[in-house]
Amino acid sequence: MPKRSVESITIFDTTLRDGAQSPGFSASTNEKLIIARQLDRLGVDAIEAGMPISSKGELESVRIIAKDGLSAKVCALARSIQADIDAAVDSGVDYVHIFIATSDIHLEHKLKLSREQALQKAVESIDYAKSHGLSVEYSAEDATRTDLNYLKSFYKAVDEAGADILNVPDTVGTMMPKGMSRLIEELKAVVKKPLSIHCHNDFGLAVANTLAGIEAGASQAHVSINGLGERAGNASLEEVIVALNLLYGWKTNVKTELIYQTSQLVSRLGGIPVQPNKAIVGENAFAHEAGIHTHALIASPLTYEPIKPEFVGRSRRFVAGKLSGSHGIMAQLEGFGLHPTKDQLSEIVGKVKERGDKGERVTDNDLLKIAMSVMGDVVPLEKRVELNEFAVMTGSKVTPTASVTILLDKKAFSSAETGVGPVDAAMRAIQKITSDVVNVRLKEYRLEALTGGSDAVASVEIKVEDKDGNVASSRGAGEDIVKASVEAMLNGINLLLLKRKRASAE
Repeated sequence: MPKRSVESITIFDTTLRDGAQSPGFSASTNEKLIIARQLDRLGVDAIEAGMPISSKGELESVRIIAKDGLSAKVCALARSIQADIDAAVDSGVDYVHIFIATSDIHLEHKLKLSREQALQKAVESIDYAKSHGLSVEYSAEDATRTDLNYLKSFYKAVDEAGADILNVPDTVGTMMPKGMSRLIEELKAVVKKPLSIHCHNDFGLAVANTLAGIEAGASQAHVSINGLGERAGNASLEEVIVALNLLYGWKTNVKTELIYQTSQLVSRLGGIPVQPNKAIVGENAFAHEAGIHTHALIASPLTYEPIKPEFVGRSRRFVAGKLSGSHGIMAQLEGFGLHPTKDQLSEIVGKVKERGDKGERVTDNDLLKIAMSVMGDVVPLEKRVELNEFAVMTGSKVTPTASVTILLDKKAFSSAETGVGPVDAAMRAIQKITSDVVNVRLKEYRLEALTGGSDAVASVEIKVEDKDGNVASSRGAGEDIVKASVEAMLNGINLLLLKRKRASAE
């Protein structure tokens, strides 16, 4: 395997351009700036901030990011059209990513151009961008479905025209790793400028193809946070970076300990949740339930964790359920300051398995209650945060509003917040009051009716996370859904505070 250095692999992040094209992604100009600043702290080399020609709002977003003084290069996307390049110039960037389709299917059905016409437009657009002082990265859109001989002559021509970087897009994700390696090798033989690679995930091969392209000699990878992008998305930054570091031993400028933090920020501001089983940043990536696994993990984490959670800014988490073993349950209980005897632990594990066999999920709060029912209230849950009172107001012509008063270390604090509904408003009020003590966010909210009828008893299960990545799950129940939600939220916050207290005491 060839040796690579930090200088030889650059990371081009397209979260704010291709990632923002994900159906459902929505972020304001200010939120895009927050994301860009976080990407800069993360250490990416280039940020594709958007396509200025697409709208006035997009132009303004790119302009604001471009003038923010980031260390990363800020890039704008443009078609091989003068108006697009003018918009990029107007946005204030000094780096433009220009493209034109080169596959016969795109030329015939989308552009209505011949191969010669497409090449001429490409060269003219590079000349025009260069005359305006821009650095140019050039892409042959749908490169991997383009006739190879034509593609080689195309890239050779744009190389000679002055493009600084030549990007190879697998636009619809149809390439396979061996084919990607061969393609990069073929292109490297006819061009002098650095090659970049941009892979889509339609067949689930975006990361594999990106790594294959880099291994074959590409020096830049286009990636996005959480793999966001058109259709099935792009190569995910977190997977590419961790693989380069730990599987290949190749470093980049990315600060891996900020990966999870960045993933969560983009998910929250963009409005697209991360799937639980997503590699590196998914909720379950470092969560363990099966007893055979937890036993081995406690003895040596390397048995079932090829990646140290701390490497990407995360922590290991054990989950109680029907597959749990005594070692995992004990580790969870010790995190709450409980030390059951061998017989007590056996009884606790049995009760957890009973609930799991019934199809019930066992939250951290449930586990604590089970343990205390077996052990007695030897270490009652310290409730630093307690509900004093709350009121909600909602209606067809009223913005849902919640007023909450909480006892925080026995002192009363109040807040009123609005939300998309009374539950959301109440949660926001609680988060505002407790933000200085535990900056918590709601990761998961589940509502189930336990009985029928309009007066049904509802069970609310939540999962909360603090700024340090500690996670706690809890439950609340009652006929009043808002009150049950508030109860679950406060239980979760108290559990997080208890976990933090135990961790700081060790």
